[in-house]
Amino acid sequence: MSASDVPDTLLASHNGNEAGRAWIAALPGQVAEYLEKWNLAPDGEVASGEASLVVPVLRADGERAVLRFQMPKEETRAALLGLRIWDGSGIVRLLDHDPANCTMLLERLDGSRTLASVADDDEAMGILADLLRQLTAVPAPEGLRGLGEIAAEMLDQAPQAVSALTNPADQRLLRSCAAAVADLVDEPGDRLLHWDLHYGNVLAGEREPWLAIDPEPLAGDPGFDLWPALDSEWDAVVATGDPIRVVHRRFDLLTGALGLDRERAAGWTLGRVLQNSLWDVEDGATSLAPSQVAMAQAMLERL
Repeated sequence: MSASDVPDTLLASHNGNEAGRAWIAALPGQVAEYLEKWNLAPDGEVASGEASLVVPVLRADGERAVLRFQMPKEETRAALLGLRIWDGSGIVRLLDHDPANCTMLLERLDGSRTLASVADDDEAMGILADLLRQLTAVPAPEGLRGLGEIAAEMLDQAPQAVSALTNPADQRLLRSCAAAVADLVDEPGDRLLHWDLHYGNVLAGEREPWLAIDPEPLAGDPGFDLWPALDSEWDAVVATGDPIRVVHRRFDLLTGALGLDRERAAGWTLGRVLQNSLWDVEDGATSLAPSQVAMAQAMLERL
């Protein structure tokens, strides 16, 4: 692999600072190093998103796998920790890793088949619910960032975000989200959360029909893990003409499968709406995104 083989998407996302450019420059050497270190043979074209490089490989015994390279930072180390603890239960299996720079050797899944390819939404949501049940059954390890800390930070930031919104209805909705979080902040939970489990982060596999990928582990209440699933394929949800009805159906399916208290789960889902909206305001938004409004309205009806 040469520098010219690094995908443009990855180059663009790391070109804004010196550390990112240095990491990109070192990538070809790292690929060569780990191919040799773990006795791997390249087996296809490299791929990437904005954060990581994925190299399809064959192990010495012929097993298909992928090398994954990502800049070492808090969330990368958390992902590595989560993958080690889950050990393939409901999620892609970690075959080897280097804790020094977070390089991972992972089982290979079918990147061309996500859970969005399942036509029946109830079936797809049932599959995702089963994976989420397996993942959140695991206690979070010591040292992982916790929902209590995140929730407290959100509550501190909420008043300023409310004042940045120009629509009084949006302001009232964001205050309602903050109030729901304030009611729950003292009981943040202790489960190991994926934090980003939506249809696009579930791939077809051989060991299991479907497995989760790309975790962003966090210690907390499983209710905080529902929003990405509820928001999956949002354009298709809107196209039904009644997105709140779809959200309610998905929410009832997920909370039933996971055995969650629905009022508590609705409160933590409002916490995700708050979190997303805080990020949007930070990026300059002066109104709530329509998807966040619909999600908040659906959850307030469940409280």
